[in-house]
Amino acid sequence: MIATMPETILNSGSLVPEAERIIGADRGLRQVWDAVRLVAPTDAAVLIHGETGTGKELVARAIHDRSKRNHAPYVKVNCAAIPAGLLESELFGHERGAFTGALAQTTGRFQLADRGTLFLDEVGDLPLELQPKLLRVLQEQEFERLGSARTIHVNVRVIAATNLDLLEMVRERRFRADLFFRLNVFPISLPPLRDRSEDIPDLVWHFVRRFAARMNKKIDVIPDEVMETLQFHDWPGNIRELQNLIERAVILSDGPMLHPPSGESWTSIKPPEAAAARTLTLAETERDHIVEVLRHSRGVISGHNGAAARLGMKRTTLQYRMRKLGIEQKRVLASAALA
Repeated sequence: MIATMPETILNSGSLVPEAERIIGADRGLRQVWDAVRLVAPTDAAVLIHGETGTGKELVARAIHDRSKRNHAPYVKVNCAAIPAGLLESELFGHERGAFTGALAQTTGRFQLADRGTLFLDEVGDLPLELQPKLLRVLQEQEFERLGSARTIHVNVRVIAATNLDLLEMVRERRFRADLFFRLNVFPISLPPLRDRSEDIPDLVWHFVRRFAARMNKKIDVIPDEVMETLQFHDWPGNIRELQNLIERAVILSDGPMLHPPSGESWTSIKPPEAAAARTLTLAETERDHIVEVLRHSRGVISGHNGAAARLGMKRTTLQYRMRKLGIEQKRVLASAALA
């Protein structure tokens, strides 16, 4: 069996433009979408929780795009990607000569985001010594550049994201409690992809369409067994892992059908033990039931105690169903003799 490309992609159970980009109809994701719509028009600080690769940046961008600041700058900073010694300068800027190598005045991200939104990704990696200065900006909307005594006033909305347990870090004194509560005005928690298996087909088609267009390919068929395997996978890397795998699959696909990548990246995707006990199809259920009744009747089809009478059908009807379902009377008799 194969699946063809759907005409639309679902977002929170309704049709939306491609630009929305938050895809899925899962109950957990609908709650996220409802939270985005509620908080976006406000200026409240938002703290987005979620595992790596769950789409925290997309949610932050969606909040900005639906806010009254959507025509102003949207500036992002990855707190884990910038060395601790440079992060203060990156956020607040510096004056010429403020430190060795500071050859010119530099505008920080807070000033660049004035009247707009600043997205602080991986905020849990913010150095402890820098946290009081961030707290001050959140509370007072003012700061000084590194090497300057002049106070700069800004109007910035802050959205932060983390894959760490900040509350546990507060207990361990690795994150300031006052900063946590200032960031956590409106928390949003993103579900991992393993809890959103019903959304995987829509996500797969979304990425297939995106990468196929980028590579000038036309792919409109995905084998059912491929889609089923994708839905069974645990996805420790979440949506980012799925995206990367689909990109490789599109590269490898020459015709209209998606071909999964060979090798460890695909063969390692196996249904978990619990998922292996999948729901049987109607034909499989019927076949198992007929075989079970035949065993109890020791392979006898006709007569008062035969399988046909027990199943409430005519002998000819049962024989027709057996042929159609591939049930061989000899094999059933052999298995019954061994039982």
